[in-house]
Amino acid sequence: MPNPVIRWQIVSPEPGIGATFYHKLFGWEVSKANAMGYRELKTGAIPAAPVDGGIWPSPPGQGPFVQLFIEVADVDACIAQAQLLGAKIIVPKSVLPDGDIMAVLGDPTGLPFGVCRLKGQG
Repeated sequence: MPNPVIRWQIVSPEPGIGATFYHKLFGWEVSKANAMGYRELKTGAIPAAPVDGGIWPSPPGQGPFVQLFIEVADVDACIAQAQLLGAKIIVPKSVLPDGDIMAVLGDPTGLPFGVCRLKGQG
């Protein structure tokens, strides 16, 4: 599969409440021990290929939503192709403290999604 979903995030006006809820409901491990200080959730998925995520605070006035992150070979090329297909840039390409490269786009219907290239991939 060339472009798998490799992460997800919940964006919520109450990230602490959400993290506690998912921990209690599913037993997901919650940690803020990461370079960006967000609530990272370990789902206990297939150990060889976990699909973990996190909970981030939403911008003021924004309701909660779930966002998928898709791995791509070239973030710049993906952004350019997505724009040709009608996407808008929500968060420009960024290099994260751990070295991953990501951007958040909105599809033509307005649904946000992330594209990323993991550090050490290529």
